[in-house]
Amino acid sequence: MYPPRLPKEEHFHEEICTLESGGRYLTNGLAAVERFPISFKTQFSGNCFHHVVLGVYYNGRYGTLGMSRREDLMDKPLTFRTLSDLFFEFDDSYRKYLHTVKKVKIGLYVCHDPHSFQQIEWKHLVLNTGKMSREETRKELEKHARDMRMKIIKTSGSQSPVKDRQREKSLSPCHRQMSPQRRLKRRDKS
Repeated sequence: MYPPRLPKEEHFHEEICTLESGGRYLTNGLAAVERFPISFKTQFSGNCFHHVVLGVYYNGRYGTLGMSRREDLMDKPLTFRTLSDLFFEFDDSYRKYLHTVKKVKIGLYVCHDPHSFQQIEWKHLVLNTGKMSREETRKELEKHARDMRMKIIKTSGSQSPVKDRQREKSLSPCHRQMSPQRRLKRRDKS
């Protein structure tokens, strides 16, 4: 017997749980790998579908981890130089199955600490791609990618993402470097 069909919100919730438990768990120990959620809303034959993957950024390249019945709608290797190249790869893949990407939501980097209570920012950037040109979409995605990298670099106090990556340090919010004064205060309390 087939399981009962779940409402759209519950399907979306299941995908989020899978993203959280699967992709985050598998990459938690990789401090130099930055992870962020990517959510797609597509339309096919008048019906809307939602799909979530875990975006991955490492050593100046983008890729994804995810689950799907379609091989080209889940894992993408770390070969994409820009976030927009990664998005357009998904867009092309969806078109093969006659789906139109209506909306994409991209979150911020996810903390590497498995015990952190930090909320995941699921939709920091929301693009209504169905109403945007390819060039407008590219521009917005690249601006967001640059802002994500720069925000984290400024808060971590580091000088360049390349140096941090070589030292296997994360740019995630939970991996900020402490100031010398905070380090001294921590030692005094011990």
